Amino acid sequence: MPDAFFEELLDATPKALRAKLHARIRACLDAPDPETAHILANRIPEDFETKAPKAMAILEAGFDDTTAVLSLPEKYRKRLRTTNNLERLNEEVRRRERVIRIFPNRASALRLMGALLMEIDEKWASGRRYLDMSEYLEWRKTNEKPQSKVTRIG
Repeated sequence: MPDAFFEELLDATPKALRAKLHARIRACLDAPDPETAHILANRIPEDFETKAPKAMAILEAGFDDTTAVLSLPEKYRKRLRTTNNLERLNEEVRRRERVIRIFPNRASALRLMGALLMEIDEKWASGRRYLDMSEYLEWRKTNEKPQSKVTRIG
């Protein structure tokens, strides 16, 4: 679950209920498939609607987005569910930027960011990969629905 959504949800929940709601949402996110997650999530408002209506509105608005990753193979869920890869990239950019401290112009900052992104792309492409997409592509081929042929009339 994206951190901002999760924080917003728990902030809208009374302190006495946060641990209980956290456990229920964690169960939804650990579900084996989206259908099970929805079944579990549909039971949550029964217990929290009157005590935490703001939190339930937030949950309803963002639940589908946060559980979209459940439709992917389990191997990819954690890395795609979290923002760890983006946070790591941002930290690396900040680390390099601190060395230079002051850029002479905007173009020099863009060159540094471009070089850094190219370096990371090369590492991911040739060395240790953050995500090995070969297994995903195999999974997608087996789970792909055949496209229906559309015929035009007239």
